[in-house]
Amino acid sequence: MRLFSLEGKLAAALMAAIVGAAALTAALWRWLDSPLLAAGVAVVLLAVPALLAARTLAQPVAMLIRALSGSVSAFRDGDFSFSIAARRRDEVGELIAAHNELGRVLREQRQHLFQRELLLDTVVQNTPTALVLVEPGGHVIYANLAARHLLNAGKAIQGMAFDDLVAATPAPLAQALASGSDGLFSVELDGEEETFQLALRAFSLQGRPHRLIQIRRLTRELARQEVATWKKAIRIISHELNNSLGPIRSLAHSGRELAQRGDVARLSMVFDTVAERTHHLESFIQGYARFARLPSPRHEVVAWGPFLDALARQYPFVRRGELPADPGWFDRTQVEQALINLLKNAHEAGGASSAIELEVTSTGQGVRLAVADRGAGMGAAVLANALLPFYSTKRAGSGLGLALVREIAEAHGGRVQLVNRIGGGLCATLILPRSPSA
Repeated sequence: MRLFSLEGKLAAALMAAIVGAAALTAALWRWLDSPLLAAGVAVVLLAVPALLAARTLAQPVAMLIRALSGSVSAFRDGDFSFSIAARRRDEVGELIAAHNELGRVLREQRQHLFQRELLLDTVVQNTPTALVLVEPGGHVIYANLAARHLLNAGKAIQGMAFDDLVAATPAPLAQALASGSDGLFSVELDGEEETFQLALRAFSLQGRPHRLIQIRRLTRELARQEVATWKKAIRIISHELNNSLGPIRSLAHSGRELAQRGDVARLSMVFDTVAERTHHLESFIQGYARFARLPSPRHEVVAWGPFLDALARQYPFVRRGELPADPGWFDRTQVEQALINLLKNAHEAGGASSAIELEVTSTGQGVRLAVADRGAGMGAAVLANALLPFYSTKRAGSGLGLALVREIAEAHGGRVQLVNRIGGGLCATLILPRSPSA
């Protein structure tokens, strides 16, 4: 037992009280000559000093307990500046030292956390990706600089209703956000076509569901990747040409030798092999030439019924909704090729063929041809590269299907949107402008 511990102090006080009571009782016994009377008088005389002594001993401890209670309340409210200036050499002093050390550690951790939050906010505010955090009531609780410039001309949007902001944005952006899933879309901003990738994420914050909307501008990245892709395509074409021209050169030399010797039987085999390699090379080059030499579209009036019936005979689909009253105004051959590519992708997406749908709807500024399937959809990385030439996730794919669709759409003054469907699958939409007469 330590002398300056609470236990030691209490033992010393009790021993002093016992000794004092015994001495006072003995003195009174001699004076009053009665042990009972002496004990009673001693109790009466020592009652008040005992109460005062108890209060004197307990008051510092009670004050410290109240101080600790107030400090705990301050910690609960996030105020870690509270400390207790008391010097004691007992267990209470150790508790006070531990309390003050805890406050110091919490203050340092909060300072470090504040610095990290400041750094994170600086990074998020200056990232080119637009970020918007929406609470369950539909109001914006956080938005970075890119989001404010994209959605509200650079003005603050915190506290505003997200649906009201979306309603004031260009139609492609509003439609992509209304889809409720990831997608790729194009918007005309400041007279230039800009491509964006949309990512929607749901998570719980403080026990409440929130939405995080990410809108990433892909125009510059797509342009950079297209240059890299064309370089890759040139290397592929060069490699394929060398692979075919080498054997043809060797066969031509062999054919000359056989002709000089008059070996006609083996000469026909040489010609057959040359013809086979030439046909393969021609097929390979034509695939790239069709994409590189897309002619200017020749617009014409196209009746929707016969046009869609011809498509259905090549790749079956379920027609949704009523057809527009006005006929289409586009290059029939090119748009047919674009829709064939979209329907072919839908059939190869892994979903049921009976779930493939095509819908034609008239909008205020044009017509939308949407091809939807129930396949695997597209991941974020695939969405970001889906419209690039020669990019393909298929082992035997050329990567020209969606790129050609994009080229045809842009040649008509339209655009392409790719949006993952809720419940699985992809919706690829070809948007074309209305005819001048309409």
